[in-house]
Amino acid sequence: MSRIGKRPIAIPAKTTVTMNDGVLTVQGPLGTLTKEVHPDVSITVSDNEVTVAPAAGSRTAKALWGTYASHLKNMLAGVNKEYSKKLILDGIGYRMSVTGRDLTLSVGYSHPVVMKLPEGINATVEKNELTLSGIDKEVVGQFAANVRAKKKPEPYKGKGFHYSDEVILRKQGKKAS
Repeated sequence: MSRIGKRPIAIPAKTTVTMNDGVLTVQGPLGTLTKEVHPDVSITVSDNEVTVAPAAGSRTAKALWGTYASHLKNMLAGVNKEYSKKLILDGIGYRMSVTGRDLTLSVGYSHPVVMKLPEGINATVEKNELTLSGIDKEVVGQFAANVRAKKKPEPYKGKGFHYSDEVILRKQGKKAS
């Protein structure tokens, strides 16, 4: 039994939730998010709240029950307040810049790495901090992970991308005997 899924989810003011033909749509002040819903999960929308329940007694339905409840909560929060991830780039000579919808990274390779920003993602660069923001938590988190994967932080000097709240465990280098 899902502890997250069995609680009804309150709909904030200025937000509408609709369920049509297996597609969940959430509209709010910042935009609209849609998500296809698995047939084993039923979502019912009443006046001020949404209820998620398993449509069948199968193991899949029980597994997806809490997952879709969390997705719905993230969608409701996203259309009312943007999600943001902050990445910090450490390393001498490492640079990044945003031009239009392109993020250009100079992170020690023989060529600059150019990444296209997904739809709905805004990026700002201030010195060595990259801030990614958008209304879809999945897209923001996945793009931040893709950027971090281009140059992961190494444990000796800490060079590379790391999240602002991430702690990098540092290793001690070689000792002179």
